[in-house]
Amino acid sequence: MRISVIIPALNEALSIAASLNALQPLRARGHEVILVDGGSHDETPSLAEDLVDRLLYAESGRAKQMMAGAAAAEGDLLLFLHADTRLPDAADRLLGEACEKGDWGRFDLRLSGGHWLFPIIAWFINKRSRLTGIATGDQAIFVRPSLFWSAGGFADIPLMEDIEISRRLKKRGAPVCINTPLVTSSRRWESRGVFRTVALMWKLRFLYFLGVSPEILADQYRRQE
Repeated sequence: MRISVIIPALNEALSIAASLNALQPLRARGHEVILVDGGSHDETPSLAEDLVDRLLYAESGRAKQMMAGAAAAEGDLLLFLHADTRLPDAADRLLGEACEKGDWGRFDLRLSGGHWLFPIIAWFINKRSRLTGIATGDQAIFVRPSLFWSAGGFADIPLMEDIEISRRLKKRGAPVCINTPLVTSSRRWESRGVFRTVALMWKLRFLYFLGVSPEILADQYRRQE
């Protein structure tokens, strides 16, 4: 099974080389890495070009960028990975085992920082995902291309595209949850404040489930940056 790792990126010059270097063992084993730049104003594309199989450009917006990457992918499995997230060792073996159980899923996560609350936050994220069948982008959603396209791919919305597609995918089958965690950056919690960030994310998700449009939620999110 060949995996297509699709990474949407925007102004990630400080960390993109390290993130992509961590994926080189996967490339050496025949999997492909596709980076889709959303119009970076820094050196993200130039730093990435020798470390990926394809460097693409798309209109800014995570959903748009991931759709562009999926359209170009040639693998048997699509894996959508945030630029600041590191997969566990032998991720391809874990994904192969997961795909024997179902056609889509996600990883458990842990946060990179040392704050005492981070393990608790990660536990709640992983537990919530198991209970609801909803995966977030931080958990590296993976899906077979046939299911991805038949479900309509990512909706062209500025926020909550991960939750929206999870809702549609789980109607086709429950997600497979990989227990071995990936590591996602805790920078947004550290830069904005842990309690403030947790409150904001819960608020946005609650409003989304009440039917507030992603456009309004995205505006609220930007105003908190």
